[in-house]
Amino acid sequence: MQTTAALREPRQRPAPAALIELLKPVTWFPPMWAFICGVVSAGVPILENIGVVVLGVLLAGPLVCGASQVINDWCDREVDAINEPDRPIPSGRVPGRWGLYFAVAWSLLALLVGFFLGPWVFGATLVGMLLAWAYSAPPLRLKLNGWWGNAAVGLSYEGLAWVTGAAVMIGGAMPDARILLLALLYSIGAHGIMTLNDFKAIAGDRQMGVRSIPAQLGPERAARLACWTMALPQLIVIALLIIWGQWPFALLVVAVLLAQLAAMRRLLTDPRRFAPWYNATGVTLYVLGMLASAFAVRSLVGGAV
Repeated sequence: MQTTAALREPRQRPAPAALIELLKPVTWFPPMWAFICGVVSAGVPILENIGVVVLGVLLAGPLVCGASQVINDWCDREVDAINEPDRPIPSGRVPGRWGLYFAVAWSLLALLVGFFLGPWVFGATLVGMLLAWAYSAPPLRLKLNGWWGNAAVGLSYEGLAWVTGAAVMIGGAMPDARILLLALLYSIGAHGIMTLNDFKAIAGDRQMGVRSIPAQLGPERAARLACWTMALPQLIVIALLIIWGQWPFALLVVAVLLAQLAAMRRLLTDPRRFAPWYNATGVTLYVLGMLASAFAVRSLVGGAV
């Protein structure tokens, strides 16, 4: 039986459960969904390449996104010690510099997997990891300014994940220009999603000097900006799908955009109150439009499931 002194002795190594908590599995969905959109858009038979698809999903979610979460928690350890002391690093469940070692090791593992999936996948993985470190770590620490930080997250979680999914399916080569264009447009829209995500910490951000967009502009102006930022890229996507002759898919994106606009009207009545609600409803509609657009491009290149 352990003595009281032994029970109180600081941990020398992290518990496996604490390391998994650092990876934050709940955050993996957006890049994994974007990756699947890339897989669909590539026009390559999916079932015949299911092994590569599974490996790519693991790269986008647990590896790249997971690494970004560990990096962020390590770089925020001093602030978390004040605001969220129960997190793995400030609580001591991940002691010493183990958080840093884990962040570096997981980043290298993501790069290794990306390397074996081809040059474009490796390039996208490398950019994603550079953005993850630049977002959280000094000297850049892009998260301190909402304009740059949101752009980094949107590009990494949506655009790069989409491009990676397409590149994986075509053997690591350059995806079709239409795929790259759709990935870019939905990345821009994700900037607005990240702005709404920052509504939950306006007071704390202002106190800590974090210049999130809601902290800079105030809730009402930031909400209007987020709505425009999400809606305009989708309008461009609709126009492109019409130009490409993909009317059924264009109508699907129109439908989900109209539903988002209805949700945006409610959001703008009280942004602080309804931002979490919109993130659960409007964002779901947004990503459904992403998948419809991916199927549109797939039909253009003649791919079969």
